[in-house]
Amino acid sequence: MESTAAPRAHRRALTFIFVTILLDVLGAGILMPVIPYLVRPFRTDALTIGMLALTFSVAQFFAAPVLGALSDRHGRRPVLVLSVFGSAIGYALFGIGGALWIFFVSRLIDGFTGGNLTAAQAYIADVSKPEDRAKNFGLVGAAFGLGFILGPSMGGILAKVSLNTPAWAAAGIALLTATFGWFVLPESLPVSRRRPHPLHLGDFNPFKLIVRATRTPSQRALFAGVFTSRFAMMGLQTNFAVYTLNRFKYTPSQNAVVFTVLGLTATFMQGFLIRRIAGRFSDRRLTLVGLAIMVVGMALVGGVPAGWMLSPAIVVLAVGSGLVSPTLQSLISRAGTPEEQGMMFGASAAITSLTAIFGPAWAGALFDHVSWSAPYWSGAVFLGAGWLAISRTVRE
Repeated sequence: MESTAAPRAHRRALTFIFVTILLDVLGAGILMPVIPYLVRPFRTDALTIGMLALTFSVAQFFAAPVLGALSDRHGRRPVLVLSVFGSAIGYALFGIGGALWIFFVSRLIDGFTGGNLTAAQAYIADVSKPEDRAKNFGLVGAAFGLGFILGPSMGGILAKVSLNTPAWAAAGIALLTATFGWFVLPESLPVSRRRPHPLHLGDFNPFKLIVRATRTPSQRALFAGVFTSRFAMMGLQTNFAVYTLNRFKYTPSQNAVVFTVLGLTATFMQGFLIRRIAGRFSDRRLTLVGLAIMVVGMALVGGVPAGWMLSPAIVVLAVGSGLVSPTLQSLISRAGTPEEQGMMFGASAAITSLTAIFGPAWAGALFDHVSWSAPYWSGAVFLGAGWLAISRTVRE
């Protein structure tokens, strides 16, 4: 009976974590379409919107490794619940509004408590066998895809009531998620497997935690691949709407269709296909194949001569991304001991935050001063560099 009870408990835990992430991303997605309109009474320049995003990324860079280390010491569930509750406070402040500084405080709070993904990834590593991690990490990608497909649409509908309604809805969903996590989500990290010694002052330094997570040449190659691949994608995410407007005269609705195609493809890849092929090939091989496909897709996005070709190009990119995302997370998990899962994913989150800080600036500079397609050619080069870095990791 015990042999069947454990897998059932793990399946329930994975279902709970999927719902938790889905609700959290749904709340964030609801708020996305109305942020510029909430800020507009105070400032109308694009720089202010960019600074709000930058504020979140900088705060998350400093907080994510700490939250990961805390989850190694005190368990995943309290960190996950605290993070989502912080998001609820941040969204509520956006709903209150009234002054520009309140919006910045909102993003700071959301960034400092932005350890939900770090704790969720460590949670999945806790309850998954090494050979099952890639397909279980695919659930995270599927939840993100669904959340960002449904969230902005819901936000647009709720904005018809008032501009503040999406923010309050996001706060309510986050509060529901925190409650769900506290009462329903079981703890995944038993006391016997937790970090045995208390946190030190150095644990609150993200740079030291990144250094600690990259002790070996293979770990350094792995995180170099994480940085270059995510750097390339951050440039696309922030630059794509400007690119399609200038080059192909796309409307917002046309961009929405492309992003929906991207989300649906990524959801299919990570939620369904990866679960069927992950056991047949190594995580390293699938990551390398996915990065090679992403190189082709990114180059196609920058090189297509007609706007109607963008959707097929995005599908190629999404197929590659759907292979890379869960398998790369599995490689990160395998690179650390069971007691270091929070630290490893915290370091990954911090590196991702760095790409969110510098990637959009790099893409914007290339777009303004080189050519409209330059960010995508550059992105293909960075993805190729990621392929080279991952190829230098230890074979499984």
